[in-house]
Amino acid sequence: MLRSLYNRTMALADHPHALWWLAAVAFVESSFFPIPPDVLMIPMILARPSRAWLIALVALVASVLGGMLGYAIGAFFYDSIGQPILEAMGKGDAMLAFNDKFNDFGFWAVLGAGITPFPFKVITIMSGWTGMPLGTFIATAILARALRFFLVAALLWKFGTPIRDFIENRLGLVFTVFLMLLFGGFLLLRYI
Repeated sequence: MLRSLYNRTMALADHPHALWWLAAVAFVESSFFPIPPDVLMIPMILARPSRAWLIALVALVASVLGGMLGYAIGAFFYDSIGQPILEAMGKGDAMLAFNDKFNDFGFWAVLGAGITPFPFKVITIMSGWTGMPLGTFIATAILARALRFFLVAALLWKFGTPIRDFIENRLGLVFTVFLMLLFGGFLLLRYI
């Protein structure tokens, strides 16, 4: 079922209104949809590299707005909507234990989910549920999604098709390692 959804999402990249479809996918992916907007971004940028920055900007704006919907789901509808979404993703049991510590690391959680393969929707919903300050959430979501989408756009714009496999298979790992090193550096500085 997920493969079929993935294939249908990929087909939207060739649609005459692909930018609108990208905005829609980026918006819903940040709150409940399982397919990331990169699936549309990559073929769109490869087809028209001159539009790479516009494509990244559309994904960024729509993703942050969708993240705000995820935040609202967590803040206002967690019991009826948010919890079932997170439980369907296998994250329901860990929610209560994680809630107490989430806001201590909220910036890092939003940044990490925004640039790594971790589902961004989980963090957007949790940010609202735990009462993370909305300003912190929005600023961090903008930073994280801008890093992710504009780096993908820059790599595709500069290197084209040869970089596609790296982006699809390894960029998430690179982001994850970078974030771990950055976080580890801050912890090290804190205790020195």
